[in-house]
Amino acid sequence: MISYIKGTVIARGPDYIITDTGGVGYKIFLAANLINSFPVGSASELYCSLHIRQDETLELYGVESPEMLELFETLKGISGIGPKAALRLSSLGTREQMREAIEKGDASFFAGVHGIGQKKIQKVILELTGKLKTLKQETGKEDDDAIDALIALGFSRQKAKEALSQIPQGLDSLKEKVKEALKIAKR
Repeated sequence: MISYIKGTVIARGPDYIITDTGGVGYKIFLAANLINSFPVGSASELYCSLHIRQDETLELYGVESPEMLELFETLKGISGIGPKAALRLSSLGTREQMREAIEKGDASFFAGVHGIGQKKIQKVILELTGKLKTLKQETGKEDDDAIDALIALGFSRQKAKEALSQIPQGLDSLKEKVKEALKIAKR
């Protein structure tokens, strides 16, 4: 699976860029608000999600950060929301702004997204309401390191995040966080 690409933009379309990475050109679909950040000849660094269509075509969808990739993947997991709709939705704002809109049931936050009607917006709000906890979690560099350490010890990413979300506040070192998370995960 391709999850990250760094290279040089060699071409651009209305909703995609082609990035040269090691002599290979990757077509990466981007949100409208991100496409102008990548003029031809500029450096690109994107977190990607690989989507396999029914006709077995491979498509890459790019976002600017691991947090936005997680949001994109969460949206894409909702029944009836495809990768292009998820990309448009994830570009509406930050994870925190989206979480607040979902918490308030603010359908107007999602209004104007091409191809997504009122019923689908309500479905997105309903389905993401149960996932607010994961959208609320902002992880820092040290939390990412702790997650990676737990994964290396054989835990799934989800289990590692859950365990880290339950550790007491005030633990400073990576070692302390991992140790506490291990205690919690083994329960």
